[in-house]
Amino acid sequence: MYYLGVGLIRPNNLRCSYRAAVSCGLIKMLVKAEAKFLRISPTKVRQVMDLIRRKDALEAEAILNSLNKRPKEYLVKILKQAIANAKVKGFNAQQLYISKIVCENGPMWKRFKAAAFGRASPIVRRTAHIRIELDLK
Repeated sequence: MYYLGVGLIRPNNLRCSYRAAVSCGLIKMLVKAEAKFLRISPTKVRQVMDLIRRKDALEAEAILNSLNKRPKEYLVKILKQAIANAKVKGFNAQQLYISKIVCENGPMWKRFKAAAFGRASPIVRRTAHIRIELDLK
């Protein structure tokens, strides 16, 4: 669902594509930032993402800075990117909150490790795509 000036609209009710609706002014574009092909497991990222979902942007940044987990570094960087994008659009960081935060699976790096009796066991190294969208409170 997308934000309109008055309420919400579902994508199947639109008579044009999402990009066309944004360019026409039917839908207000949300401030977003994303990072792709990050070399970290998406399940580990989602554990940290649940801590900051629906929080204020500055409060989420404070929570992330106090954590001692590896995904924190990626999330802080993307959150700062989104706040910088909002400043360019003319919004203040204090009026923003995290409306949507998503971590999707990226492509997997498939390798093989030597095992006993001449066999090989697979190694799957996962990658992640993280997207953060900010909106006004």
